[in-house]
Parts: sequence; structure tokens; C-alpha cells
Amino acid sequence: MKVLVPVKRVIDYNVKVRVKADGSGVDLTNVKMSMNPFDEIAVEQAIRLKEAGKADEIIAVSIGVKQSQETLRTALAMGADRAILVVATDDVHNDIEPLAVAKILKAIIDEEKPSMVLAGKQAIDNDMNATGQMLAALTGWAQGTFASELDVDGDTATVTREVDGGLQTIKLKMPAIITVDLRLNEPRYASLPNIMKAKKKQMDEKTPADYGVDIKPRLTIVGNAEPETRAAGIIVGSVDELIEKLKEVGAV
Repeated sequence: MKVLVPVKRVIDYNVKVRVKADGSGVDLTNVKMSMNPFDEIAVEQAIRLKEAGKADEIIAVSIGVKQSQETLRTALAMGADRAILVVATDDVHNDIEPLAVAKILKAIIDEEKPSMVLAGKQAIDNDMNATGQMLAALTGWAQGTFASELDVDGDTATVTREVDGGLQTIKLKMPAIITVDLRLNEPRYASLPNIMKAKKKQMDEKTPADYGVDIKPRLTIVGNAEPETRAAGIIVGSVDELIEKLKEVGAV
């Protein structure tokens, strides 16, 4: 079984994001970039499937700027077998929209013929949570989103999903698109020997034009703003005073 894993280059989750003064976007100057945490979980799950003898090859794919090759090298160092980098823009501030990403992934699927796509449920930079679902629609494949558990048996995948009411377990006939949630696994760290080996692994470089996909934006970002600063708390001397304060702010 061949597994395709899309990975995205995003601001490291430990970095405090700064909005530009004019509100036109996020300031990326001298900011550490890393693999999207949800995608890292997807890579780890694909590796575990291979270690269990349920997958034969893992292909990591990234769509964006040329610097995304660093993200792909991380996936290769973790255990992916080869990578495909689709250079879709030269501007690090230009985020490729989910529909364009899904169309490119559909073209790669048509070429590579994987049995499963394992993807993060969303990227932490735009929180779109749309690419996996759009890809399922384009391919006509079964989909299991927000997976917190995954078991593969032959041509069937059993997915436990995190939903508002708790957990839902579904069975999918492969090929399938599965998007993963945080509790699925704990990603491994790439060892130094594997980091060195990753430099020799195959990485093909493509463009959207190679797949016949138009990535022209369909969405317009009106503006960006930082969350309001949280107001300082106050200390009250009694329950009665607390109730009065809550009435003042309209909380009761």
C-alpha cells in the first residue's frame, strides 16, 4: 500500500505571531518555520503503518515556496521514502488556497496511485480545515476526518473520529482520505543518522503548471488583527460583591 502525506510549512507553534502594523498579514521576518503539527502526526502514522507491514511506500508532498524543501527533509528524516515539492509561489506571505492545494493533490494521486492519503486536519496558520474534505470530493474517495485512532485491515480502514458529542467510529473502503487529530499519536524525533540519510532521498520538484492547475486566488483577505488584550482580573471580598460585579458586566 502506498501512502501520500501532504505537509505544510508554517510558523512554528512555539512562536508568538505578530501582525503587521498595517494589518495586511503576519510578520514573518526572522520567524522560525516548521512542519504543521497536524501534518507531523500524519507522517508519524504513515511510518507506523509501514513498520506494521501495512504500507510499502510513503510519499511526502508539500505545496508552496521553495523553502518547503526543509519541511520535506524533516518528513524524509522521520521515515518517509521520497518527496514531491510543488513550488507554487516565490512569496512566503502568499498562502495557496485549499481548493488549489486539493486540485494539485488530486493530480498527484492520479499519477502516483496511492491507496491512502493521510493529512493533518488543518494547518495552524489559516485553520481552514478544508483541504482533506475538498480532496475527497474531487477524488470521490471515502473520507474519515479528525481521526484519533486508525486501524487498517486489508482494504478497510477503521477510523475513530472526535466529534462534538464524543467519539464516532466508522469503517472506510480504501482508497480513502483520512485527516488526523492531535490525539492520534506522538510524533518521533528524527535521529541524526536519519537526518543525514534524508539528504540522499529522492525529492522531485514540480510546479502547478506541470499538473495543469490554476492557483489564482479566489478569496480576498480583508484584514488581520491581533486578539484583544485580556483585561486584568480583580479580587473581591465576598460572594455578594462577586455577584454585584458580575451584574455590572452583564455576566448574570
